[in-house]
Amino acid sequence: MAPQESKMVMHTKGQMHYEYICKYILNTYKEGTYNENSKGLYQNYPGFPGEGIIFRDVTSVLQDADALKLSIDELAKRLEGVDFDVIAGAESRGFIFGVPIAYNLHKPFVPIRKKGKLPRETVSVSYDLEYGSAEIEMHKDSIKPGQKVVIVDDLIATGGTIEAAIKLVEQLGGEVVKVVFLMELAGLKGRERLSGYDVASVICYDGK
Repeated sequence: MAPQESKMVMHTKGQMHYEYICKYILNTYKEGTYNENSKGLYQNYPGFPGEGIIFRDVTSVLQDADALKLSIDELAKRLEGVDFDVIAGAESRGFIFGVPIAYNLHKPFVPIRKKGKLPRETVSVSYDLEYGSAEIEMHKDSIKPGQKVVIVDDLIATGGTIEAAIKLVEQLGGEVVKVVFLMELAGLKGRERLSGYDVASVICYDGK
């Protein structure tokens, strides 16, 4: 299959940030394009966890100190000027990026976990995935009514997981004031699924 090229939109300020994040996260080879077959830190695994799925693996980003720091810093910039009380993140990569942001901004962090992982009374939501279905839950006392919540995750594809996470927060009386992602696969139209919410991404790739 021929490499897919696609326009990539960056939401960072300054050419240096643009070039740096391209090199260390997407490994683009020329400005404005992304090579699907390139060996970058954000690597792709076709057929995992099922046929027709391309798994976007973030672990190589985590293993590079510069890429990790830049990713967290750029995500945090999307929260400048946002009035909020709590950061929530979905299992498991939402934990990885959400906790350091919560720590740096001196905010509490709430984990949204797969069913059966939390010991106290919970609320839960079921939702469909590209390759099946899943159920996530939160402790019933994790969000207080009226609290303003930011949800952090590494990637938005179809938006199903984050849509379910938003429903959980709202079940508990919280208000989702911002949703931020490191990478957005715009071709899967997840942002449309979250219409009505303030959604931001560091990198927007218009393919799938």
